[in-house]
Amino acid sequence: MRLLVQRSLNSSVTVDNKIVGKIDSGLVVFVGFKTDDSINDIEYLVKKLVNLRIFDDLDGVMNKSILDVGGKVLSISQFTLYADTKKGNRPSYVNSMKQEDASKMYDIFNEKLKQYVDVETGIFRSDMKVCITNNGPVTIMLESRG
Repeated sequence: MRLLVQRSLNSSVTVDNKIVGKIDSGLVVFVGFKTDDSINDIEYLVKKLVNLRIFDDLDGVMNKSILDVGGKVLSISQFTLYADTKKGNRPSYVNSMKQEDASKMYDIFNEKLKQYVDVETGIFRSDMKVCITNNGPVTIMLESRG
């Protein structure tokens, strides 16, 4: 399981010209699942995400988590996080979890994350337009297994 995490000042996701998710200060999290991911991967990354110290303290040092600053999360499903580009120029997605299973895992991820922070989402398997004001910029990749 992979999370691409971006610290954000404000962000939104639009589907069919309608904003379906919007946050002010917080994190935009792109969420991808590979074929053998499990609930254990979700639980590990939820805890890692909410405790990740990437917000500035009073001295300007990244020493605070989203729990400390009271931010929100905009969660976006992103199967392309498992694109394999080793051969040729067209990405392969054979390592990405099949959509029916990934949809269930994405819902579980968001429910577990909501136990800690407010979460807004996009719509799984939709053509989404994501607008991000990246704060820093700070962008970090988290993985459940190396």
